[in-house]
Amino acid sequence: MSTAAPAGFTRPSFVSGQKKLLIGGRWVEALSGQGIDAIDPATGQVMCAIARGEAADVDAAVRAARRAFEGDWRRWTPHDRRKLLLRAHDVIMDNFEELALIETLDMGAPLLRTRGLKEWTSQVLQFYAGQTGAAVSEAPPNNLPGHFLTLKQKAPVGVVGGIVPWNGPAIGQWWIFGPALAVGCTAVVKPAEDASLSILRTAELLQEAGVPDGVINVVTGYGAEAGQALAEHEGVDRISFTGSVGTARNIVHASAGNLKRLQLELGGKSPDIVFADADLDKAVPGAAMGVFTNTGQVCVAGTRIFVQRAIKDEFVERMRAFASGLRIGNGLDPQTQIGPMVSQRQLDRVLDYVGIGGREGARLAVGGNRLGGAHAGGFFIEPTVFAEVTNEMTIAREEIFGPVASVIAFDDMEDALRLANDTPYGLAGGVWTRDLSTAHKVAQGIEAGTIWVNCYGVLDPSIGFGGTKMSGFGWKGAREHVEGFLYQKAIYMNLD
Repeated sequence: MSTAAPAGFTRPSFVSGQKKLLIGGRWVEALSGQGIDAIDPATGQVMCAIARGEAADVDAAVRAARRAFEGDWRRWTPHDRRKLLLRAHDVIMDNFEELALIETLDMGAPLLRTRGLKEWTSQVLQFYAGQTGAAVSEAPPNNLPGHFLTLKQKAPVGVVGGIVPWNGPAIGQWWIFGPALAVGCTAVVKPAEDASLSILRTAELLQEAGVPDGVINVVTGYGAEAGQALAEHEGVDRISFTGSVGTARNIVHASAGNLKRLQLELGGKSPDIVFADADLDKAVPGAAMGVFTNTGQVCVAGTRIFVQRAIKDEFVERMRAFASGLRIGNGLDPQTQIGPMVSQRQLDRVLDYVGIGGREGARLAVGGNRLGGAHAGGFFIEPTVFAEVTNEMTIAREEIFGPVASVIAFDDMEDALRLANDTPYGLAGGVWTRDLSTAHKVAQGIEAGTIWVNCYGVLDPSIGFGGTKMSGFGWKGAREHVEGFLYQKAIYMNLD
């Protein structure tokens, strides 16, 4: 399968030239005057450039966000914000095909995936439109002598900083833009340098929908420059970050200056447990795509597949056949199921782990090679399955963030849960079984924020998800997420 764009494909005009920063409602050059190449991971070719924002640009964006927060925006009613989000919904839906193409070009995800997110994005925007009244007030009774009226109110925290990862920026941006617009915060978003274009185009569309100047701001650039500056800035009241544990540690330290609120979604090494009674016609593709979706570049990927020993050999053979049959290629081809890695750096990282797995004694059942030939120039790797893995091996301990599955045998439920929880992470997990009792016990026993039973990876924005242990803290989606953009105050009124 060729990595070239399909015949007749026209690249969106947005994916060209030099992109700018959105600060205070204006598109401006980075003060450095420098740019960062945006590379098509399917071909390795430069498409355009994004601005290299640095600390001074972040400072300007935060100041613009603060002015907007303290200006007319605070006088918008919940109904005003609801209408704005519904207008934004319609504009985004009208332009979703372009956004899907931009996302595919920028980070490699197949159109099968990016187009498939349209309904989910619609749900997200409508959900947040329904949360504009979250800043509630109540007057609970009190136990004070005399005549006092006590009020409890919720109010927007202020300026929110969002650091969005490269593995799904078209999704990740809404965990910041959505609740900020719903409750009346303002936002400064720093996209990942490897995939910024869909966020920049979305920001244009939000301006078109009527978002006031300064309410949303976008500063592209490197994490060590723009991202660090955003985390350190004392004009930022809350940081939402998705990414690695190492970077999160830096953000925690950087946030100490003004004790920012933090919401962190970090790495995972999620267990997906397959019992002998599972329906393998569902469990094999379900567990496989729990690893291979988005070329393995998913935080919740179920990369440790625990299989009951009685069916291990059959399961591995079925996984091998399934992985071998996946269609790999340029994401612009609607038939593509697996696209490239996002960058040469990420491809090299995954290939290094493949080598480590072999050296530590795991058996390579399928895959593990960089693809050349028709795929030359792009950052492609075969979907990979390792068998005979033990839970102590590096490939079973460390997050690879690529399409690499480790199959690990277990004997019984107690053994499966012991192995599943033997990890510093706690983001997600899965279980495949026909037995309702087993399903409940394992779902309760896995130490993780999100558990799937006889499925993997489905998400509802009205339910949300989160992690525990070193997979972070805070909740994305649902009412809890919205309330993270609010603070609570008590008011005591002496009526005498």
